[in-house]
Parts: sequence; C-alpha cells; structure tokens
Amino acid sequence: MKFEQTHTIYFLGIGGIGMSALARYFNAMGKQVIGYDKTQTSLTDELVAEGIHVHFTENESPAVLGLTPENTLVVYTPAVPKDHKELVYFTDKGFNVKKRAEVLGLITEGSFAIAVAGTHGKTTTSSLIAHILKSAGIDCSAFLGGITQNYNTNLFIGKTLGDRNAVTVVEADEYDRSFLTLHPDLAVITSIDADHLDIYGNKEHMHESYNLFAKQVKPGGTLVAKTGTEPVQHGVGANIISYALKSEADVFSHHRIISNGRYQYAVKGKDWEIQELTLGLPGLHNVENSVAAVIIARLMKISDDEIRKALASFKGVKRRFEYQIRNEKLVFIDDYAHHPEELKACILSVRELYPSKKITGVFQPHLFTRTRDFADGFVKSLSLLDEVILLDIYPARELPIAGVTSAMLLDGIESKSKMICSKRELVAELKKRKLEVLLTLGAGDIDALVEPVKNALLNN
Repeated sequence: MKFEQTHTIYFLGIGGIGMSALARYFNAMGKQVIGYDKTQTSLTDELVAEGIHVHFTENESPAVLGLTPENTLVVYTPAVPKDHKELVYFTDKGFNVKKRAEVLGLITEGSFAIAVAGTHGKTTTSSLIAHILKSAGIDCSAFLGGITQNYNTNLFIGKTLGDRNAVTVVEADEYDRSFLTLHPDLAVITSIDADHLDIYGNKEHMHESYNLFAKQVKPGGTLVAKTGTEPVQHGVGANIISYALKSEADVFSHHRIISNGRYQYAVKGKDWEIQELTLGLPGLHNVENSVAAVIIARLMKISDDEIRKALASFKGVKRRFEYQIRNEKLVFIDDYAHHPEELKACILSVRELYPSKKITGVFQPHLFTRTRDFADGFVKSLSLLDEVILLDIYPARELPIAGVTSAMLLDGIESKSKMICSKRELVAELKKRKLEVLLTLGAGDIDALVEPVKNALLNN
C-alpha cells in the first residue's frame, strides 16, 4: 500500500504510546491527522500542540468531517472495543481500516529493520539501540514505546525513511500478535515470560507467536536472543546470538561494579570484548538490556568508542526507572513495571543500589486478568519491599472480575507494613511517613500522581 494518495489519517486510540508515534510520523509527512481517544493526557496535549486534531467524545457520524473511503486511512489499536461507534461507522462505510501494527509493517517494509520484542525490556532496549545509532551518526528512524529522555519523543524520522537503505528501529509489540507484521533484518527477543493471557490463553500459545516472529527474520539476518528464550527458537533460519547478564551465553557482561549509582562493566563475546563501559541508566536489568544493544551496535559496525559514548550518555525512557528525587534524605523512582518479573527486577535493582535503605513501594495493578493470572507472582515480588501501598486495580479495557481485587494481593504479601490506599489519599499518606526510598510502580494512571507526590515530598 502506498500512502501518497491518502490525504487524511484517522486514529482511533491516538493517545496510546505506539499510536501517537504513528500520528506524529504522518503529521510530519504533511498528512491531515485526526484522532479520538477516551482520555485527555499530557501526550494528547502534545499532539494537539503539534497541530493534530484530537477529540475525546465518540462521534457516531464522522461524515461531518468530510472524510471519504477514497482519501482516508483509519488506524486503530486493538484496545478500542469492537462496538466503538466510530470504528463501526468506518467499517460499515467501507473505509480502509487497519490495525496500528499493519501500518507500521507497511512503513518499515523495504527498509533495513531492527525489531525488538519481549515481555519486558523492549522499550528501553529499542530506545538504547536507536540512541547508539544516532550517536554514531547513522541516519535512522525509530518507532518507540516510550518517551526517550534524551530526545523527549517516541519517534525519530530519518532523512532516508522510505529508501531501501533506510534503517528503522521498531519496538515489536506481542499484544494481539501485532509483531507478526514485521520482517526484520536484525531482531532482539528480550524475554518470553507469560503475559497477555487474555489474548493468548496460555504461555504455549504466546510462545508459538514469538516463534513465528523469530522465523520472520530475513534470510541472512540475525536474532539476538536472551538465554531462556530457547523455546521460541526452534526452526529459526537466522543466525542466533545468545546474551545474558552473566556468562552462560555467547555475549555477556562481567567485571561489574557500582560507582556513584552507575554500573561500570565490560561486555564479552566469543572473540571480542569491550571494556570500560558506563551505563547512564540505573538498574541491573538495564545492564542486561545494554548487552543486547551492544550486540546490535557491533552488527551495525559501530566502533567501541562510539558504543562507550552512547551508553554513558543514555538518559533512559520516561517511566522506566526514572529518578524523580535523588538526595541524601530521599530517593524517589517512578517505574512502569506491571508484571511480576518487572517488579522483581526493579525492586532488586533498587535493593542493590541502596542496600541499607528502607524501600516503600506504591503499586497500581494493571488489568483484572493480569492480576488474576499472576497473583502468586505479584505477591512474591511485592513481598521484596519493606513497605507496600496498593492502589485499586486499573481496569484499562476490562470489566471487573468477581473476587479479583487489590485486597486479594494484600492478604498474601509478607511485608510487615502493608495497606490499600485510594489515589485521592495517597499524597497525604506518603507525607505522614518517614520515607527513605520510594517507588511508584504500574502501567495505569499512577503516572498522574507522580508530579503531585514529588512536589509534596519536596515541600514536606
């Protein structure tokens, strides 16, 4: 499909992080971009400021906007309900309606594509890869699942996008099997822990989709796969390079030390080693993400010195181990962690950085199905905290499930100090406490509380 004849791109769910990147791309291409989202956020405000029209009430008849099937492409996210009035209208009227992933696949088709998939770590890893490429002077485009701190955007548009020699970095989303629209030259799989079981039903079906993704790496390409992802590698024709934090892989990190809150380390391959690396991003799990990024950088013929400079200057992604306050009295970190393994990685990284400090965590569970399916895992991970504050479950696209509540998790958590708190009362609750290290965790709307909490604690 060519986009030259398309005048208007209409987004259903434009406020999503992946959708907004596409909206920005088409806006930069000079297309008329219009979008609907259920909720006004700082991200939708940014889109409006960039000249994109966004509305927040379902319009039963978008015909008043003068759109026709001949001049309009409708892009939707699977999070939009099938009975959404606008989606029903466009489908019934014969508009060209495509999922976000399909459009992303069409945009990247023909370019040299680097795709990063995985239950955890894909946003940071893809953002780091794009940062290394840009730092090394390689022209690239990138469609990312988070707002990079270095560039304050989730979209890079390279000068050569659309050319056969163009380089495109894509975060490959496994939700709704979206990543199966991609055929990358280089791919990374960071993890295959069970998730999105509301879509897949069980871990085995999810693994089947990851295996299909791995098989779509182009002939002569390379799959960079974390150890533990072997179940999805059978039948893959591409070259496979394994990586890990420790030495049970083709490429791994070693000689790690912590200096001034930063990791210093080396990355070693079978016949090569890059020493004196410093990661500008905290968290042991991010050292592991950087190993994958280093492999990709070497495959792209980037020099060791360029890799060193890029790793040291990488500031991370908003809401991924993001420091809000860091002084002698208090450390406040906000993180998007919403799966038991992500929570575990975040908490253990904080424990390693601040071994003698009391760690207080505020967690907002995300989705009733995820809370139900991984309840035991959530309990174990949250029990690593000294103090636990749970918010109510953020429903997102789901209706409540009987018996699935935050109280269900609270009962099993072993921490001596634990409670459920409303969003309205959270700031007052935190101001009463003698906090040493505070974590806000979750993928729902807990991010809206970060700034009020930060301001209250700085002025306390």
